[in-house]
Amino acid sequence: MSAHHRQRPWRRSLLSIAATAAVVASTAAYASGAQPSPDSAAPAAAPLDDTYYEGVLGKTGPELKSALHTIVSEQTKLSYDQVWDALKTTDEDPANADNVVLLYSGRSQAKDANGGEANDWNREHVWAKSHGDFGTATGPGTDIHHLRPEDVSVNATRGNLDFDNGGDPVDEAPDSLSDGDSFEPRDAVKGDVARMILYMAVRYDGSEGFPDLEPNDQVDNGSAPAMGRLSVLRQWNDQDPPDAFEESRNDKIFAIQKNRNPFVDHPEWVTEIWK
Repeated sequence: MSAHHRQRPWRRSLLSIAATAAVVASTAAYASGAQPSPDSAAPAAAPLDDTYYEGVLGKTGPELKSALHTIVSEQTKLSYDQVWDALKTTDEDPANADNVVLLYSGRSQAKDANGGEANDWNREHVWAKSHGDFGTATGPGTDIHHLRPEDVSVNATRGNLDFDNGGDPVDEAPDSLSDGDSFEPRDAVKGDVARMILYMAVRYDGSEGFPDLEPNDQVDNGSAPAMGRLSVLRQWNDQDPPDAFEESRNDKIFAIQKNRNPFVDHPEWVTEIWK
């Protein structure tokens, strides 16, 4: 595919939270792997509790999961080609508007250096597309909540591995580890990864012709529509709460795709659903 696509002028929804003012201060920490301080965290998404999440408050367990599925399933679906331009918006480096920040590498890289050549960035499916065999079809294969810019070789190293702790250092992705059956991202994005995986499990439940995606507590899931390890993902969600970059990304996706990742707005809902 062409590495040069003109960015589309998506409009921001009126319901989006204005988190972007805090993003510049947090981006250096995001890219370096440092953890944000409590004082730098964006405010709670209380206005959305009166609008977007109005029908789910007070629910727990399967009832909460089902109610969230109904909400987040109302979305604009992108083509796989449109994902290139979307990521140039959602993952823009606030310190350099010509660049995106790569998920596992933490590297700031030129937006136009996207493609399939060595050291380009490409579209990483955080929920590996072979887990459920949905490929790049419109729907789970193009949902930008779990698609992120990543270095081509790092993307290949991650492959379709499940997520777990441990392994050997990954070239070009400082502080990330991998072994034969799992991948561990750097600390600064562990929670991001967990919340993306669990969003996918809520959004894609076997309806609309899509696979029923579910987390489990194992690795080596192969082509099953499952991703592990759930106990570790829960730990990562607690260890690495949403920072301003992740919250701003959720707002930008809401403006483009018209749905949100509820676990970025309410990370506590992870343990309300997966106890």
